[in-house]
Amino acid sequence: MAFSDRLVYARKQKKIKQADLGKLVNTSGDIIGKYERGENIPSIEVAAKIANALGVTLDYLVKDGEYEQIDNITLKRLKDIEKLDENTKSKIFDIIDTYLRDFKTRQAYAS
Repeated sequence: MAFSDRLVYARKQKKIKQADLGKLVNTSGDIIGKYERGENIPSIEVAAKIANALGVTLDYLVKDGEYEQIDNITLKRLKDIEKLDENTKSKIFDIIDTYLRDFKTRQAYAS
């Protein structure tokens, strides 16, 4: 997925109009439209402002390949977990794994 595709996806997920995103990053909605159509590429500074306004990482917007969107809140939590001792991290991951397993099981039976 290209930068333009990720930008469109992230903007639509946040239900933000091009014009509103433009205002948030001190540009116009027309320029945002050009970024989304792949006609222009923003500077790294503008791309960082866009990522911040959309609540995603700059890495998500600019990396090539198949990357999933990770919002800044989740990323901050992951960074906080990284600071914990191994025993506490293990307990947290056990809890997360339990919830994920239950979620996947519910999805499988719902299909």
